[in-house]
Amino acid sequence: MSLFNYKFGKQFLANTSMTALALAVAGAAQAQAPADEPVLEEVVVTGFRQSLAQALDVKRDSVGSVDAIMAEDIADFPDQNLAESLQRIPGIAITRDSGEGREISVRGLSGEFTRIRINGMEAIAATGGEGGPNRSRSFDFNVFASELFNSIVVRKTASANVDEGSLGAVVDLNTGRPFGYDEGLTLVGAVEGQYNDLNEDFGPRVTGLFAYNDPEGIWGVSASVAYSDNSTSEMGQNTVRWQAADFASVEGVDCTANPDDSGCVEVGNGFHPRIPRYGLIDVDRKRLGITGGLQFRPTDATTVSLDLLYSELDASRAEKWGEVLFRGNEGGMDVVDYTYDAASNNLNSMTVNNAWVRNENFLKAWTTEFNQVSLDVEHEFNEDLTGHFLAGTSESELDFPYEITFMYDDRDYQGFSYDYTDDEFPVIAFNGPDVTDPTNFQMSEFRDRPTNTVHGFDTVAGDFTYYLNDAYSVDFGASYKKFTFDTEGYRRDTGVCGAELIDCSSDDVYGIPGTDALSEVFTFDDKMGSGSTSQWVIPDLWAWADEIDLFNQEARQDQGNIRSVEEESTSLFVQLNGETQLAGKDFMFDVGVRYAETDQTSSGYNSGQFVTVKRDTYDDVLPSFNTAMYLTEDLIWRVSGASVMTRPGLGNLSPGGSVDSFNYSVSFQNPQLDPTRADSFDTSLEWYFADEAIASIALFTKDIESRPIGVEREGTYASTGLPLSLLAPTSPAEADPEGRPWTISSLENGPGAEVKGFELALQAPFSTFTDAELMRDFGFIANYTYVDSDVDYTFGDEVVSERLFGLSNNSYNATVYYENERFNARISAAYRDDYITGTSGTGNRFEGYEGTFNVDFSAGYELNDNLDINFEALNLTDDYQDRWTDISEKRRYEYDHTGRVFKVGVKYQY
Repeated sequence: MSLFNYKFGKQFLANTSMTALALAVAGAAQAQAPADEPVLEEVVVTGFRQSLAQALDVKRDSVGSVDAIMAEDIADFPDQNLAESLQRIPGIAITRDSGEGREISVRGLSGEFTRIRINGMEAIAATGGEGGPNRSRSFDFNVFASELFNSIVVRKTASANVDEGSLGAVVDLNTGRPFGYDEGLTLVGAVEGQYNDLNEDFGPRVTGLFAYNDPEGIWGVSASVAYSDNSTSEMGQNTVRWQAADFASVEGVDCTANPDDSGCVEVGNGFHPRIPRYGLIDVDRKRLGITGGLQFRPTDATTVSLDLLYSELDASRAEKWGEVLFRGNEGGMDVVDYTYDAASNNLNSMTVNNAWVRNENFLKAWTTEFNQVSLDVEHEFNEDLTGHFLAGTSESELDFPYEITFMYDDRDYQGFSYDYTDDEFPVIAFNGPDVTDPTNFQMSEFRDRPTNTVHGFDTVAGDFTYYLNDAYSVDFGASYKKFTFDTEGYRRDTGVCGAELIDCSSDDVYGIPGTDALSEVFTFDDKMGSGSTSQWVIPDLWAWADEIDLFNQEARQDQGNIRSVEEESTSLFVQLNGETQLAGKDFMFDVGVRYAETDQTSSGYNSGQFVTVKRDTYDDVLPSFNTAMYLTEDLIWRVSGASVMTRPGLGNLSPGGSVDSFNYSVSFQNPQLDPTRADSFDTSLEWYFADEAIASIALFTKDIESRPIGVEREGTYASTGLPLSLLAPTSPAEADPEGRPWTISSLENGPGAEVKGFELALQAPFSTFTDAELMRDFGFIANYTYVDSDVDYTFGDEVVSERLFGLSNNSYNATVYYENERFNARISAAYRDDYITGTSGTGNRFEGYEGTFNVDFSAGYELNDNLDINFEALNLTDDYQDRWTDISEKRRYEYDHTGRVFKVGVKYQY
């Protein structure tokens, strides 16, 4: 695909029209300014406002599209981690996990398409949480505390001298270096207490910084530490999707004997909640981060920097549920009565006998350790030639030592009912036998799924700048990168009968009888539909683990999650940079090309055999340009274009597959996946109309040439070639492998898509618009992004057009701040509308989340030159996580919340 094609010309005309409109608005605004505007006394800007001004300087001086957040900015926003800081930047939206920001999307492209660099080195940080371990290229920002970093730079357009691999953006995270601090000694310490109003948990947060910068400018050393310990609770309801299925009887009619009965047909074709339930999720997080920096300047021409970063996240996730397993068990249940909504094809309420009641107690723990060491050398050979050398290594290890579940079952419960007329707070009622009595249950099944995933990265890079004259320079260089990905998983999933822990020869015995000593009664203490059951008995995890000697039970290989990838890439680039005059205007540009060659080897289980696939080397030629024209001293017009690529997700490159025997589905990976390749074009107009102020508009389009897509077909389990040993014990498929057709999905190299949109941003102190003394210390930051795409998804013989996964059409955020010599305060709001997370199952088409709206507040007071106190309030709206399945009907999948968080702290600096 040509970089300069007809489509770009058409887009360029459209962009030029928008630019002309923006110029007209800017001119009108200038014309309305009073001619006798008073001259205000000079204001010395410090603190938060100073950091905003520094970030604008970075943006203004760049040739391409760049946004930045500086140290005070990060520390003073009411954020728990870097993802939440990044959502303030135009075009960036975040996904949250148990109340904390986890990953970002940039201009509609999910974290898989964004490259993260720490101190110039590409990095992958993976953690656990909802949905299991991260085995992709996306970066989990909740591994790190924001206090560890002093700047973030987001590069939304590509340059030849920046690492390839991004369709969305390259995000540079930079820790503090000694030469960046004041001469002499710098000491900072802060202590905070954090309180969550939902679970009433109180936890500490401690940060410290030490730095010494030799006044002679020869050497410096720095270190920082951040530690926090907090707990978050999610409370609400979950359906684990909706599905249609045939029941044993409907209103007294035997549906097996009377399959054409109108009630049997209506109920059999209607959708009911798959596992209706209320429950509690408790997430505990202990986060430790340490940075170290050593800088040495042996001569005026050479600077050597050694950067160290260590982070450890210790976390656990506990879940307690009271539920009914309709999932695959409907054939043994009798529907006493029901209500049917023809418009949605939903069975909004049911009363059921012979229901399969299950009470679960689940706990998983994980540790993410991230280590990085990098050496950076800058040298000036002479007045015309400078060089830069970078070498480093990093590793992110995600370890789940255990993921335990114990289940209590009552498989012939009489008198269960649900009512989803209010599907935010449905009625889920157990009207029969006492569900708090452990003797009514049998411990029927247990699971333990330990896993370990390691991402490794090594790099060596060198680049040079040759100054042709005062106006022109040439950058050139080369880099070598090596990624390694290894994951392995094991399972102790089995039924009590299968493990021969009890004599199951009797038909009514399927587990070990529950007892008071091996049980606990859980109380759901939050909003529920009126009439819902709020107490139920659950297994005591550790008591049952001791009872059955869990950790000495056989741990079998989970073949679908034993795989590895090794990827090596070599890149070369050359880039011309210039500053000149064009049509009488100052004009800056860079134009260049990057060449990347990639080798890949992947391994995994295929049909029970461990195989290794070495794919052919592939290469990419990636031209790019960025221009910035200064229409006036304060009005900058930028135009950029590039060919870009993102390599496939590491977890998708296995030659094997994984089995979901509860949903009769198999997913295959593909070691021959090609990168996602695209042509990207951007144009923007930035008006720096006053100090600390900007108004901007940016338009962008990405013409995606090709990308991996999921393809589905139906078939038998035998046709997959996978062994029966992969079927989970007590699952419907384990009992009847060919009980229904299997959904067999795979990843293939598919057609492309187009992503297009625009960003609007406005930032200014209120004093720009009024000389009122009252408003002098106020200011605001606001931005809005619209983005859309058109993508084809394949379901059997049907092709469906929809958005990219993770893309919200509309997002915005806004901050109003106040700052004087002693006191500062900010209130921030962030919104993104609904987005798709993936395809779905059980007859539903796609699943995703409704929009989110979060409001945060922070305030601080400077007691003296060394001591500050601060207060923060996060998630003031207590926004509910609203998940759905089936994009046409949006059947409610999950509806829960995590509460508000309040922090009080004190900071000392010397």
